[in-house]
Amino acid sequence: MTVEIGIVLGIILLAVILFVTERLSIDTVAILTMVLFMATGILTPAEGFAGFSNPATITVASMFIISSAIFKSGALSNVGLCLTRIGRKSYLLCLLLLMLIAGSLSAFINDTAVVALLMPVVIQVSKDIRVSPSKLLIPLSFGSLMGGVCTLIGTSTNILVSGIAEAQGLEPLQMFEFLPAGIWFLVAGILYMFFIGRYLLPDRKLAENLSEEFGLGNYITEIVLLPGSPSVGVPLQQSNLVRDLDIEVMQVTRDKERLQVFPSLILRANDVLKVLIGVEKLKKLKQDQGVKLKSERKFRDEDVGMYDSMLYEAIVTPNSYMEGKSLKELNFRAYNYGASVLAIRHRDEIVHEKLAHVKLSAGDVLLITANSDQAEKLRQNDDILIISQTVRSEFKYGKIVPVMLISIGVVLAAATGLVPIVLSAMVGVVAMVIFKCIRLDEAYDAIDWKVIFMLGGVLSMGAALEKTGAAKLLADYLIIGVGQYGPHALLSVFFFTTFMTTNFMSNNATAALLAPIAIVTAQELGVSERPFLMAVAYAASLSFMTPMGYQTNTMIYGPGNYRFSDYLKVGTPLNLLFWILASLIIPFFFPL
Repeated sequence: MTVEIGIVLGIILLAVILFVTERLSIDTVAILTMVLFMATGILTPAEGFAGFSNPATITVASMFIISSAIFKSGALSNVGLCLTRIGRKSYLLCLLLLMLIAGSLSAFINDTAVVALLMPVVIQVSKDIRVSPSKLLIPLSFGSLMGGVCTLIGTSTNILVSGIAEAQGLEPLQMFEFLPAGIWFLVAGILYMFFIGRYLLPDRKLAENLSEEFGLGNYITEIVLLPGSPSVGVPLQQSNLVRDLDIEVMQVTRDKERLQVFPSLILRANDVLKVLIGVEKLKKLKQDQGVKLKSERKFRDEDVGMYDSMLYEAIVTPNSYMEGKSLKELNFRAYNYGASVLAIRHRDEIVHEKLAHVKLSAGDVLLITANSDQAEKLRQNDDILIISQTVRSEFKYGKIVPVMLISIGVVLAAATGLVPIVLSAMVGVVAMVIFKCIRLDEAYDAIDWKVIFMLGGVLSMGAALEKTGAAKLLADYLIIGVGQYGPHALLSVFFFTTFMTTNFMSNNATAALLAPIAIVTAQELGVSERPFLMAVAYAASLSFMTPMGYQTNTMIYGPGNYRFSDYLKVGTPLNLLFWILASLIIPFFFPL
């Protein structure tokens, strides 16, 4: 143990604590880690920033753009229709087809995008066949994860591990090198869900409508602003009703004309305001001398009927700009042309009061009232995803052919070894732009920059572990503790350690931390590095035991009305099954 190794392990321990506690965003922790390595002299600036020029980082960015172009072309518009038709016939057939479709698409397209595409369809199908969404959303997420480990481009983790291998002088992982063992994981996972997992899934009662589902025991109250009210003559957002009582104003009627609600709308005497209000605030409002209560009744879905307004469910997507911010900080209503949030499903609770001050997290479900124009703007916002209504993407014949040909070309060029994956992906992106499959501004928007910065940062961990000898030190400890049982036992330990760690911190951070140690361990044992790298890559993506283990698990948490224990109940047996399976098949397909 040297001073440098101590510094490296101390910085990594700090990073792990921050990853697990989520006190800072994942990309912020990754960049902080990189900066600390450079500030302490462990890495030079060139070594620290090398992660941003790593083929893995560039490849992941390129695949974001290619995936977006495929979705925008409408090439997958009939997938949801097929699922809907099968779902109406049989729940079991729907379960099988859902996992097969999710797995197949995720092998070539970003799995988060696949879940975003299929989740609204699954929720609608569940309502059609009177099955709780909780019976289908976990299979959707798990299927996408299992399909993602079948190819190099199926998940960013596979690309990251390949980049780490290449940086340490090893052969990069090949496009379909993951497929033989990956198919075993996919088939075993589907069989598990069909014969065992479906019985462990929760069966949350279906609500008749969104207002019931979100427990809106609040009241719709119509109030009249009297001439002496302090709210008269001031913008809605600055009125005492909104500023002091934090009341949600849903509609303003003036001289029998319904006005569209904006934060800057100037209130006038005798305006009739339809407000959503809790019981306690209703008592305070009755004591207000500046208003007169006109009527009050229980909230119903039809109470949003103004300017074709409807209720929508939308989730905060992983790595969203909205994470960690409140609706007030986001100026949500003004930014979305007057769309209003009526309730928030935040983890295991539904929040009705002081909504503007709730700090949002990935997976939170917002109940929003919006008209068609506002809803369209919400659909164009990548930070949230509307899940309560399915809108099929337009089938664009002029784009589908070049998009599919270019995408197939990217895969074949990399799979045959004609060019490295980073080059084929970049050429594919350039071709997509040249042939107008995607606009340049859309390409920039398609990249999840938080993931890119996170990858650039976490790659510094591997560089620091390797440079200082910390990876060798940790590998020696592992060999001393488990090496006596042979390389097969060590391989099994790496798979177990990886999937357990991934359940509580970023899968990419886990892979970046353990892949260098796996390489050195194999070299110290005098065996092939390949099976150890594959164990880390597979295990880092096959994470089922917690909602924060993978982005897709987080996405379905709120819409499925799941609890933390649901993931443990369904995911733990599956992870243990895969651990046993991996210990047997990885050495078979990748000999030690």
